[in-house]
Amino acid sequence: MLWCQFMQERGNTVAKAIFEKCVPAFFYQPLQKDCMVLKDQWIRAKYERREFTGENEFFKQAYCSELFESTLWKKGKDNKQFLKRIFQLSRKDFTLRYFIKEDSKLPKVVISMKDLNAVFQPEKIGHNHGLQISYVHGERTRNLFVYHEKGQVIVSLFNAIRATRLAYLQRKHPTLRDNDLIPQLTRYCLKEGYMEKTGPTHREPFKKRWFTLCSMNRKLLYSKNPLDATELGAVFIGTESHSYSASESSGRSSRGGRWNCGIMLQTPDRQYVFMCEQHQEQKEWLEAFRKIISQPMTPEDYANEANMRRGK
Repeated sequence: MLWCQFMQERGNTVAKAIFEKCVPAFFYQPLQKDCMVLKDQWIRAKYERREFTGENEFFKQAYCSELFESTLWKKGKDNKQFLKRIFQLSRKDFTLRYFIKEDSKLPKVVISMKDLNAVFQPEKIGHNHGLQISYVHGERTRNLFVYHEKGQVIVSLFNAIRATRLAYLQRKHPTLRDNDLIPQLTRYCLKEGYMEKTGPTHREPFKKRWFTLCSMNRKLLYSKNPLDATELGAVFIGTESHSYSASESSGRSSRGGRWNCGIMLQTPDRQYVFMCEQHQEQKEWLEAFRKIISQPMTPEDYANEANMRRGK
């Protein structure tokens, strides 16, 4: 009743001016499509913990501390078992490290903020607080799948990663404004799901693969399963003026497989053939491919394309 009375007397605008007075630029404000843990913790941060009223700097200092540590459950590389691991986020050298044991002196992995990305994937991971952390290792994308029983812990880590990523990008691009850097803190995939894929000669049998398409780095990644630690391969997607295109593919041959809704992805080096199970999936993938193809390439995109073509 007190909250209802407060809102009746002051309204949304006044309440927002109070409870969102000092929201840090890096703090993720959830959208309607986001998972429940993000929405829940945003509300609790605003009203229960009053993190953004300017009353104290404790929470902001915690997100931006030199060392942010958290113990999470992490999926094993070769099995479905989740094991406790200690994660340390360092603002000093812009890295995320994880350790096998509490007394471990050396980390199992050191991840640079340069290519790190964290997104909530509760359905994929099978936990309401599931977080997917991706990074580039050599020429491959690696994935860590983690969760914590407490929503506040996992969302705090997520925002601490965003804070550290912002500090890294500010140092890397000192002339850019925060508004230009904020969209780069978290990269969401444009489309994910299963398709069938054949080989370079189109004579190989079709194999079912899990695909992830990201518009920010213009890459189509594929693996055997959604929770694989490492991709099997990647395809860069450029623009139409550079000989990239996506179109419906005609019926399949006698190479086996169950699905019949085809897609032809043309690149300067190769023609890829994919098969979708349903026409709706085919339509959504085509729209996603064409959306990226229609976007102009940045200097960084050209560098990524050249690196991927050299690596083949």
